[in-house]
Amino acid sequence: MKSPSFRPNEIFAAVLASAILAGCQSAPPLPPTSPELVGEVKVGSGYLRGYLDRKALPNSLALLPKPPADGSPELAADMAVYIATRDLRGTARWNMAAQDANLKFPNAASTFACTMDLPISQEQTPHLNMLLRRTLLDAGLSTYAAKDSYIRKRPFLLRGDLTCAPKEEAALNKDGSYPSGHSALGWAWALILSEVAPERANAILARGLAFGQSRVICGVHWQSDVDAGRMMGAATVAALHADPTFTAQLAAAKAEVANARGKSLHASGDCKAESAALAK
Repeated sequence: MKSPSFRPNEIFAAVLASAILAGCQSAPPLPPTSPELVGEVKVGSGYLRGYLDRKALPNSLALLPKPPADGSPELAADMAVYIATRDLRGTARWNMAAQDANLKFPNAASTFACTMDLPISQEQTPHLNMLLRRTLLDAGLSTYAAKDSYIRKRPFLLRGDLTCAPKEEAALNKDGSYPSGHSALGWAWALILSEVAPERANAILARGLAFGQSRVICGVHWQSDVDAGRMMGAATVAALHADPTFTAQLAAAKAEVANARGKSLHASGDCKAESAALAK
């Protein structure tokens, strides 16, 4: 009887094919980019579910100091910053603060378009767009343990002033000022986008800081609210990095950005006007 012939090339090909097949079978699917698949946190709200379970969110009440007490130097500093920013009413920077107040998509997707120098949309960069939409809720909700405990009054209520977002004032009247949810999510977005496009990190982080300052300029937050919000934004990003769906979407967003750069896509907004407003 003849012994079976030994064909190393055939064996190698079979092993390689098995390895490729196993890799394909074990590769996790990409996270969804469809708002319908992710789902809204409340039907009709326009806000999508975050990546994190509520129990996985950082606890703002445990992490943050108490808001400035009446008569304290810290409260005096808050008041000084608030009064100084009243000079910006009616300026281009005031108008930008009004735009930053709108967290509904697709409007909010354009916040970092100029600093990224990319269009950010469901159509052109769906993973990047979804990254922003879902982390909005994670970072925003991270502030509520402290908000609901301290129920700090907002500056426009104490001073009887106008804000840059008059349609929101009734809702803001019922929502604690400390810490700022807008500031938390703006800083979270900046940190995440700095990972997606590290070559533009300085501009992205500067825009994230300005996004928080928009709340002081708008008249709806104290400076200490904004500073504390940034702390919660950073804490939320740290928690997100332990979530596999977030990290998979982050990787997909990086690939999207590289692809968009290869196609020479650029932001379509008036980026010169934005830069001029931020310089105020």
